[in-house]
Amino acid sequence: MSPSAARHGGKGRVPVMHSGLILLLWLSGVILLQALPLATLLPAAAACLLAALWFARRRAMRLLRRVRVLMVAIVVLFAWFTPGEALLLTWPALSPTREGALMALEHGARLAAVVCMVALLLERLPVERLVGGMYALCRPLALCGVSPERLALRLLLVLRYVESAAPAAARDWRHWLADDVGPVAAEVVHLQRERLGAADWLLGGALIGLVCWWGLA
Repeated sequence: MSPSAARHGGKGRVPVMHSGLILLLWLSGVILLQALPLATLLPAAAACLLAALWFARRRAMRLLRRVRVLMVAIVVLFAWFTPGEALLLTWPALSPTREGALMALEHGARLAAVVCMVALLLERLPVERLVGGMYALCRPLALCGVSPERLALRLLLVLRYVESAAPAAARDWRHWLADDVGPVAAEVVHLQRERLGAADWLLGGALIGLVCWWGLA
């Protein structure tokens, strides 16, 4: 894996924001979704869904279809197995509970919002920049003996497999047990490394200050 550096203000296409900072902001948004109450979560989840359908419709629909079984499981487990007041008073034995339905709505909205945010991230951030951002965030792990280059390379391989795998192959688990996987071609992977600009430092400092203020509040 050969690293390549990208400078702000250089020739060609100039990154607007450091990819590592984009990932940090994205992670902050995902964490914030988990802390929102239901009254605020529903508008936020609706906004994520509308943004994903507008900017990354095909990818969002594909990812939402892949989690539909998990979504059904969330609804069934929470709505029918949570103690509380029955929604259908005429059939209390078969009715979901009011408390369970609210919990199913809350957790289903969180899952749908996160899936939509993943679709937006993968649609708007190229794979090279995404892996470069992950490399930048994982660089402190080098102090513990963990190689950030290997982590970034493994992330790149996983993303390429997910994006290139055919739907039929993804559903068929037997290909994982096959001994004959065919020839594997060697490939040179270029890791895009970006430098932090003045706007990145300011936004990163503001984000850290906001997190510290939130933690102390």
